[in-house]
Amino acid sequence: MAANSESEKQTFRLFSTSTSLGLGFLDSSENPVPLTPPPPCVELISAQISSSVKYTVEPVNLGELTLLKGRVNTQEVFGLSNSDLVPGKYEGGLKLWEGSLDLVKALHMEVKNCNLSLRGKRVLELGCGHGLPGIFACLEGAAAVHFQDFNAEVLRCLTIPNVNANLSENIQPLETNEMNAGGEVRFFAGDWSEIHKLLPHVQSNEKNLNCSSGHSQVASYDIILMAETVYSISTLQSLYELIKMCTSSPHGVVYMAAKKHYFGVGGGTRRFLSLVEKDGVMASNLVAEVADGSSNVREVWKLSFR
Repeated sequence: MAANSESEKQTFRLFSTSTSLGLGFLDSSENPVPLTPPPPCVELISAQISSSVKYTVEPVNLGELTLLKGRVNTQEVFGLSNSDLVPGKYEGGLKLWEGSLDLVKALHMEVKNCNLSLRGKRVLELGCGHGLPGIFACLEGAAAVHFQDFNAEVLRCLTIPNVNANLSENIQPLETNEMNAGGEVRFFAGDWSEIHKLLPHVQSNEKNLNCSSGHSQVASYDIILMAETVYSISTLQSLYELIKMCTSSPHGVVYMAAKKHYFGVGGGTRRFLSLVEKDGVMASNLVAEVADGSSNVREVWKLSFR
């Protein structure tokens, strides 16, 4: 779905208390298998920008904050037209989803209210697409921001150019993987079930990872950001296992923006949080609820280790 225009009226409610969901009724053994094998996991450098795809940019106003959003043609990149996603081939990374904007707004409020500091932190954005939440982390002084998307094409044609455009407006263009403030910016493509093998700040020895407790023995990511990543039932378990491997324990946090329900594909925040609650390793707090009166209710949640 396209991002809401500025003219649409939204209700953005902030929350600060822990919420117990009692979502056991959503548990399901349904676990569809992807139709095709995932693409190989690769790291891309900032210089790997596609020269064959037209990239344009326009501002997106987020209240007190203005960022740039890129635009590319799905037909040019993937040979697809008018398609949100094709499982196993394209997972919607070229669209600017509402949840990405919701997450940036929520992060901005969290920083403003002194509930969050990104300065000096290691940040991972999963399913990044345009990468606006990760870009916000860069601008807030994060020590390292790593962007992950399912498709390398999304990173080459959209994410890297969009990171460069935003940072050149606010700091300077990226010529290497280093920002002028000393922060590290890197880009990774691959499926959530495999990408942990490539990410640098993750438990490298899986035998030493106690999945039941979620405790990692290495310097993992301080903050994980993700927007509109919980739409498909088939990927929820691998996404959750990746989060537990990548989040620094005991103080690491995850910020997740998504719709309550994704009709037709079965996912949503409630389905994912049911999985989290059943596992018992992480606690969830509702940070914000967004209602514009014309679409599904959207939410921003914060996860942390118990």
